Amino acid sequence: MQLRTITLDDTAAIDLIAQRMRATLVEVEGEEAGGGMYSMDWLRDRVRWHLDGRAAEVVIAEDATGAIVGHTIYRIEAGPDDTPFGLVSTTYVVPQARRLGVAQQLLARAESWFRGHGLPQCCTWTSSTNAPLIALYARNGFMQVERAPNELTQTLMVRLAKPLTLEDRA
Repeated sequence: MQLRTITLDDTAAIDLIAQRMRATLVEVEGEEAGGGMYSMDWLRDRVRWHLDGRAAEVVIAEDATGAIVGHTIYRIEAGPDDTPFGLVSTTYVVPQARRLGVAQQLLARAESWFRGHGLPQCCTWTSSTNAPLIALYARNGFMQVERAPNELTQTLMVRLAKPLTLEDRA
């Protein structure tokens, strides 16, 4: 498996990631809610937004044939007190590549990037029904620290967070 950061000129990867962001929403929220939540144009623009000079990365996982089998998007955010933290905003792995360690590699890449930026904490938000992702994060030391309804769907969302110790950031 090879991980690669994409750039704004990789329009094919941007389009594929947007399609898979939609697939994630459908898997987690259901066809009606997830499929209608955001337009494809909005999803493509959201991927581009992360690539447009922000402290963020969009990373794809390619198999031995060069096929894109997964992606993750992560960035630096600031909390209410302006303390920066790392946020994994989305991760997706195609069904045939699941349980092969792809998501684990993508998460490790994000954590390494966060540590390299000296961040004290990293987190993600997901639906409380997304058991596979919650389990992956729990295996990697994340804890559920917050619950809140999704404003668009009223689905219960959970925030999973992990402190990055000074030793981790060194």
